[in-house]
Amino acid sequence: MKKIEKENKTFESIKHIDENGTEFWYAREIMNILEYSKWQNFEKIIEKARISCENSEISAFEHFTNVGKTIKMPKGAEKEINDYKLTRYACYLIAQNGDPRAGGTMPEELPTPEKSLKQLEKEKNKILHK
Repeated sequence: MKKIEKENKTFESIKHIDENGTEFWYAREIMNILEYSKWQNFEKIIEKARISCENSEISAFEHFTNVGKTIKMPKGAEKEINDYKLTRYACYLIAQNGDPRAGGTMPEELPTPEKSLKQLEKEKNKILHK
Protein backbone atom coordinates (compact mmCIF):
# COMPACT_ATOMS: atom_id res chain seq x y z
CA MET A 1 0.00 0.00 0.00
CA LYS A 2 2.81 2.41 0.82
CA LYS A 3 4.41 1.80 -2.60
CA ILE A 4 1.17 2.84 -4.37
CA GLU A 5 0.92 6.00 -2.27
CA LYS A 6 4.55 6.85 -3.03
CA GLU A 7 4.00 6.37 -6.79
CA ASN A 8 0.90 8.58 -6.71
CA LYS A 9 2.83 11.27 -4.90
CA THR A 10 5.64 11.03 -7.43
CA PHE A 11 3.14 11.18 -10.29
CA GLU A 12 1.46 14.23 -8.76
CA SER A 13 4.79 15.88 -8.00
CA ILE A 14 5.70 16.06 -11.71
CA LYS A 15 2.34 17.52 -12.74
CA HIS A 16 2.49 20.80 -14.64
CA ILE A 17 -0.25 23.39 -15.06
CA ASP A 18 -0.44 25.49 -18.21
CA GLU A 19 -1.53 29.13 -18.56
CA ASN A 20 -5.18 28.00 -18.84
CA GLY A 21 -5.04 26.04 -15.58
CA THR A 22 -5.00 22.68 -17.37
CA GLU A 23 -2.89 19.98 -15.77
CA PHE A 24 -0.46 17.95 -17.88
CA TRP A 25 2.57 15.71 -17.60
CA TYR A 26 5.64 15.44 -19.83
CA ALA A 27 6.17 11.98 -21.31
CA ARG A 28 9.90 12.01 -20.55
CA GLU A 29 9.15 12.55 -16.86
CA ILE A 30 6.51 9.80 -16.86
CA MET A 31 9.04 7.53 -18.57
CA ASN A 32 11.29 7.79 -15.51
CA ILE A 33 8.49 7.02 -13.06
CA LEU A 34 7.56 3.93 -15.07
CA GLU A 35 11.25 2.93 -15.07
CA TYR A 36 11.87 2.92 -18.81
CA SER A 37 15.52 3.45 -19.63
CA LYS A 38 15.23 4.16 -23.38
CA TRP A 39 13.05 6.79 -25.02
CA GLN A 40 12.72 4.66 -28.17
CA ASN A 41 11.07 1.87 -26.15
CA PHE A 42 8.79 4.30 -24.35
CA GLU A 43 7.68 5.91 -27.62
CA LYS A 44 6.36 2.50 -28.70
CA ILE A 45 4.20 2.42 -25.57
CA ILE A 46 2.99 5.96 -26.26
CA GLU A 47 1.95 4.87 -29.75
CA LYS A 48 0.07 1.86 -28.35
CA ALA A 49 -1.70 4.17 -25.91
CA ARG A 50 -2.61 6.62 -28.74
CA ILE A 51 -4.11 3.74 -30.75
CA SER A 52 -6.02 2.59 -27.68
CA CYS A 53 -7.37 6.12 -27.28
CA GLU A 54 -8.50 6.27 -30.92
CA ASN A 55 -10.04 2.79 -30.66
CA SER A 56 -12.17 4.16 -27.81
CA GLU A 57 -13.38 6.84 -30.25
CA ILE A 58 -11.61 9.56 -28.27
CA SER A 59 -9.41 12.03 -30.09
CA ALA A 60 -5.78 11.27 -29.28
CA PHE A 61 -4.92 14.80 -30.42
CA GLU A 62 -6.51 16.18 -27.23
CA HIS A 63 -4.55 13.88 -24.93
CA PHE A 64 -1.13 13.48 -26.62
CA THR A 65 0.40 16.77 -27.73
CA ASN A 66 3.76 16.46 -29.48
CA VAL A 67 6.17 19.13 -28.22
CA GLY A 68 9.82 19.79 -28.88
CA LYS A 69 12.22 20.70 -26.10
CA THR A 70 15.73 22.02 -26.13
CA ILE A 71 18.11 20.41 -23.67
CA LYS A 72 21.67 21.31 -22.77
CA MET A 73 24.28 18.78 -23.77
CA PRO A 74 27.78 18.40 -22.35
CA LYS A 75 30.17 21.19 -23.33
CA GLY A 76 27.31 23.72 -23.57
CA ALA A 77 25.76 22.41 -26.79
CA GLU A 78 21.98 22.32 -27.14
CA LYS A 79 19.87 19.58 -28.69
CA GLU A 80 16.23 19.52 -29.79
CA ILE A 81 14.37 16.46 -28.46
CA ASN A 82 10.87 15.10 -28.92
CA ASP A 83 8.44 15.01 -25.99
CA TYR A 84 4.70 14.94 -25.37
CA LYS A 85 2.36 16.88 -23.13
CA LEU A 86 -0.02 14.28 -21.72
CA THR A 87 -3.36 14.50 -20.00
CA ARG A 88 -4.13 12.36 -16.96
CA TYR A 89 -6.11 10.07 -19.28
CA ALA A 90 -3.10 9.69 -21.61
CA CYS A 91 -0.91 8.77 -18.62
CA TYR A 92 -3.48 6.16 -17.61
CA LEU A 93 -3.48 4.67 -21.12
CA ILE A 94 0.32 4.58 -21.16
CA ALA A 95 0.38 2.74 -17.84
CA GLN A 96 -2.25 0.27 -19.12
CA ASN A 97 -0.38 -0.37 -22.37
CA GLY A 98 3.05 -0.45 -20.79
CA ASP A 99 5.63 -3.17 -20.83
CA PRO A 100 5.57 -5.12 -17.55
CA ARG A 101 9.33 -5.65 -17.88
CA ALA A 102 9.74 -1.94 -17.11
CA GLY A 103 9.20 -2.24 -13.38
CA GLY A 104 6.24 -4.65 -13.51
CA THR A 105 5.96 -8.37 -12.93
CA MET A 106 6.16 -10.84 -15.79
CA PRO A 107 3.68 -13.76 -15.62
CA GLU A 108 6.50 -16.27 -15.30
CA GLU A 109 7.73 -14.40 -12.21
CA LEU A 110 4.45 -14.95 -10.34
CA PRO A 111 4.52 -17.61 -7.62
CA THR A 112 3.30 -21.08 -8.60
CA PRO A 113 0.28 -22.17 -6.55
CA GLU A 114 0.63 -25.30 -4.42
CA LYS A 115 -2.55 -26.85 -5.89
CA SER A 116 -3.96 -26.70 -9.40
CA LEU A 117 -7.42 -25.35 -10.12
CA LYS A 118 -8.57 -28.90 -10.92
CA GLN A 119 -7.38 -30.14 -7.50
CA LEU A 120 -9.17 -27.28 -5.74
CA GLU A 121 -12.41 -28.05 -7.63
CA LYS A 122 -12.22 -31.73 -6.64
CA GLU A 123 -11.74 -30.78 -2.98
CA LYS A 124 -14.67 -28.37 -3.15
CA ASN A 125 -16.92 -31.05 -4.69
CA LYS A 126 -15.96 -33.56 -1.98
CA ILE A 127 -16.94 -31.06 0.72
CA LEU A 128 -20.23 -30.18 -1.00
CA HIS A 129 -21.26 -33.82 -1.48
CA LYS A 130 -20.62 -34.98 2.10
